[in-house]
Amino acid sequence: MTATHTGRMHSTKRSRPFAEGLTAFAAVMLMIAGVLDICRGVMAIAEDDVFVSTRDYVFQFDLTGWGWVHLALGAVAVLVSLGLFQESLWARVAGVAIAGLIIVANFLSLPYYPVWSIVMIAFSAFIIWALCVVRRDDSG
Repeated sequence: MTATHTGRMHSTKRSRPFAEGLTAFAAVMLMIAGVLDICRGVMAIAEDDVFVSTRDYVFQFDLTGWGWVHLALGAVAVLVSLGLFQESLWARVAGVAIAGLIIVANFLSLPYYPVWSIVMIAFSAFIIWALCVVRRDDSG
């Protein structure tokens, strides 16, 4: 038995609209999550009356402290999302990490702004999904 070659030239660059679409989706979602986290951080630093005051919470920090945490995470998320638009591998890894940290921060600050924390947890979960679902050979 011998293998025959059909004579067709196979392109080394494969079409990857699925991978590009999910990376773009994650980049946009991370950009939005970052901007919203920056806004939340500014509101908390200014000690806005939007936040709920909960007593006897295990992870109780000062509202200003949570504001700085959210502001820093939001700023890093915006920077990482810019790298995702370039489809960089470092940005994919950092995007998963920063989205995970946003989930943790929103879980820990759940009593201060409960509904929004749950929304941001879901938002970040979609970001992680979009960055992890693309196969390695599809990412370029």
